[in-house]
Amino acid sequence: MSAAVDKDTEGKSVSSAFAGPVWKHGLYAAAAWLLAAVVTVAFPDVVPWGSRDVFVALLVAGALLLAGLTFSVERLGAFGRGLIHYGPWLIALGLWFAVWELITAKLGWMPKPFFSPPHGLLHVYIVDWQRILICIVYTARLWSIGFFSGIVVGFIGGVALGWSKTFAYWGMPILKLIGPVPASAWIPATFFLFPTTFQASLFLVALASGIPVAILTASGVNSVNRSFYDVARTLGASNRYLVLRVAIPAALPHVFVGLFMGLYYSFAVLVVAEMLGAKYGMGWYLQFQTAYSAYANVYAMLIVMALLCSGLVKLLFVVRDRLLGWQKGVVQW
Repeated sequence: MSAAVDKDTEGKSVSSAFAGPVWKHGLYAAAAWLLAAVVTVAFPDVVPWGSRDVFVALLVAGALLLAGLTFSVERLGAFGRGLIHYGPWLIALGLWFAVWELITAKLGWMPKPFFSPPHGLLHVYIVDWQRILICIVYTARLWSIGFFSGIVVGFIGGVALGWSKTFAYWGMPILKLIGPVPASAWIPATFFLFPTTFQASLFLVALASGIPVAILTASGVNSVNRSFYDVARTLGASNRYLVLRVAIPAALPHVFVGLFMGLYYSFAVLVVAEMLGAKYGMGWYLQFQTAYSAYANVYAMLIVMALLCSGLVKLLFVVRDRLLGWQKGVVQW
């Protein structure tokens, strides 16, 4: 019943986006983007920012592309359906660009250097893209090593905590004691215990990602229906088989919840750790530019960080859906 309602709602939302053969949200979005271009070029900047003409060209190109897609969006398959779904957001984005330009570059209500117009952020990417790219690569290396190390240790520890009563007796109180403490609170100790900032940052990222994975994995293994074990033992399954083929697959939904939590926590801790002594990285870039009041560079890097984090979350959703497709309709997640 709910699936039929969802399909009916989706059909109504898609049909409401069209006026005859024309995708009307695409026309409105094109108009909004042209409006932003007109506002950007028609009014003088209170303070020069740079790359204004490039930004206007991108807005006009985007508006022309949206206008061209209004007659062919239905023939683009999944991509076209995505455009239709996000049509109102494309309209809002164009209007936001126009308002953003007005209150920053044109009217100065949000003045330099504390706030930047859109073309000011674009200027940062054009001028400082090499340094930004180096910082992204450095952070990606640091985060990937720390995150995957943390989730491996956390997963193994979580399975042991959920399976072994003896291990849980000694390990769970320690985990409950350490778990609520933010990983950033361990920064003074880690910088004393580890010889380099890189190693200390690795430990902090691993700690931030490993603890939620360990807690959720232990919870998942511990909550497996005992009848599953009984049936497997009746068929002659060993303890190893019970762990690898029964406990872990049944606990995977909990594991992925821990992975999502660990991803967010590790990303936040990584940036904080890089602010406190790294030579490169996105956190270092934020602190370096803040020290020189280059807030446009700060906002530009924040956007990059948000896009990277959301992209990683999307990738994790894809992995989860592929690995746990067999549980749809059986387990609620």
